[in-house]
Amino acid sequence: MSAPDFWDDAEKAQRITQELAGVKEGYESFFALHQKYQDAATLWELGIAEQDDSVAVEVESELSEIRAELDRRELQTLLGDELDSKNAILTLHAGAGGTEAQDWAQMLLRMYLRHGEKKGYKVEMMDFLDGDEAGIKSAAFRISGRNAYGYLKAEKGVHRLVRISPFDSNARRHTSFAALDVMPEIDDDITVEINPSDLRVDTFRASGAGGQHINKTDSAIRITHIPTGVVVACQTERSQIQNRANAMTMLRSKLFELERQRQADRKAEIAGDYQAIEWGSQIRSYVFHPYNMVKDHRTSYETGNVQSVMDGELDGFIEAYLRQLAQEKKSK
Repeated sequence: MSAPDFWDDAEKAQRITQELAGVKEGYESFFALHQKYQDAATLWELGIAEQDDSVAVEVESELSEIRAELDRRELQTLLGDELDSKNAILTLHAGAGGTEAQDWAQMLLRMYLRHGEKKGYKVEMMDFLDGDEAGIKSAAFRISGRNAYGYLKAEKGVHRLVRISPFDSNARRHTSFAALDVMPEIDDDITVEINPSDLRVDTFRASGAGGQHINKTDSAIRITHIPTGVVVACQTERSQIQNRANAMTMLRSKLFELERQRQADRKAEIAGDYQAIEWGSQIRSYVFHPYNMVKDHRTSYETGNVQSVMDGELDGFIEAYLRQLAQEKKSK
C-alpha cells in the first residue's frame, strides 16, 4: 500500500484495503480476547487472595463471553478455501407447483436479504422475475463482504416447505420446493504475472519476405512459457527487440485466456450437478404445520424457532455445515 502507484488502479486498491481491514480486525480482536482472559485470571487470583466468593460469578460471566468469541473465531478458521473470502452471488429458482412454490421462493429471498443485513453485508439485487400471481419465479442477488461466499456456500441446495397453504380455500397442507445456487464472485480483471525464470527464449533466422536483413540475422524470437507449455513466436519485425516485445504481448494474451478458462472450469466444478427441485433432493426442510421445525438433512441440526430462521437467523445451520465439512476433509 505504500507503493507510489498503489491508487492508480482504484478497484484493486479497494480490494487490498478491504483485505487489510479484515487482517487487522482478526489480529486486534485476538489480542483483545487475550487481554480479556488475562484480566479474568487476575480477578480470579485477587478473589482467592481476598477470599471473596462473589468474584466467581463475575469471572464465570467473563469466561462465557470469551468462550462465545472463541467459538466465533474458530468458525472463521474453517474457511480455508481460496474462494471463501469472495463475495457471493445467489440465485433462487421456484420449483414446480406454481404460486405455492413462487411464494416460497420469495419467502427465502426475504430470509437471505435479512441475513445479509444482520451480518453487515452489502446486498444488491441483480435480477428478478415476478411470479404469475404471487411470489417470484427467480431472483439473483450479490452479497458482498468478507467471507460472504465461505459462509453462504452452506446454503446451496433445495429447500422444502411444509405448511397450510394461504392460497388453498380448503386450507390443505402443501409441500413446496425452491432451489438456491451460491457462487463466488470471481474477478474478471486478471493480472497476468510472468516470471522471467519461467521463460525459455530462442532466437532464429527469420524466413520469408523482408529484404536482406530479415533473412541474414537471428532477429526472430520464440518464447516458451515452461509451466504451461505455451509457445509464441514473432519474426515480422527486423529488430529482435521489436519481435521480442510483440512475442511477449502475444504470450500475455494467451496466458490471460488460459486463466479465464481456468476460472470458468473452477466455477463449473463448484456449481456441480444441479439437483431436481423436488421431493428427496432437499438439503433442509421448513415445517410450519403440523408442528414448527427447521431441520438440515445434511447435519441434522434443527430448531423449533421457525420465525427466527425466516428472519435471517442462519448461523446455527451454517456453523454445523462448516464443522461437518471440516471434519470430512480431515478424515480423507
